[in-house]
Amino acid sequence: MVSLSAIAAIAVLEAGMVLSPGPNMIYLVSRSVAQGRRAGLISLAGVFVGFLAYLVAATAGISAVFALVPEVYLAIKLAGAGYLLWLAWKAVRPGGSSAFAPREMAPDGPARLFGMGLLTCLLNPKIAILYVSLLPQFVEPDRGHVAVQSLLLGLTQILVGVAGNAVFVLMAGSASAFFARRPVWQRVHRYLMGTALAAFAVRIAADRSPAVAAP
Repeated sequence: MVSLSAIAAIAVLEAGMVLSPGPNMIYLVSRSVAQGRRAGLISLAGVFVGFLAYLVAATAGISAVFALVPEVYLAIKLAGAGYLLWLAWKAVRPGGSSAFAPREMAPDGPARLFGMGLLTCLLNPKIAILYVSLLPQFVEPDRGHVAVQSLLLGLTQILVGVAGNAVFVLMAGSASAFFARRPVWQRVHRYLMGTALAAFAVRIAADRSPAVAAP
């Protein structure tokens, strides 16, 4: 059975990832500000299914595939880094805006909200790296079935990730009103978010560690 220390480590790691700016948070907050909490929660349901897809892949041993074909793993990392750089540029470019900034967005129906939440999660390099590179490091073969350990660790990540993103969805309206009254703080948040996204992108692109760490 998976150790409690491994579960705690994954929980802390995911909490840190939720609190750092990323594609999931940006999309959920933007949609919640523009269309309300219900839209944000429907989008979060899509993110949840995206988490489950990564969990199924991890439990099926996809990390071993990436270890055998490192070029695929590298391509995914570089694509994710490029996506983060694009988000960073959108935040810091002239005329850019904070995720919490009030904005006009065409309302989307439930199916599109769910689908965009799912796609945003599947293209999120932070989640991909968590499942492909980090999660396997907390699996201890001598403690039992590897797939069961991966399942429990993944469920821990999903619980923390969904709960944390739900908080962002529920507070998005209040945060938006705060930034609307304080344009300086909106600008500060925008540049901090862009800087964090760019730093994470560079870190991903420069990392040359294998998909699965050596024991």
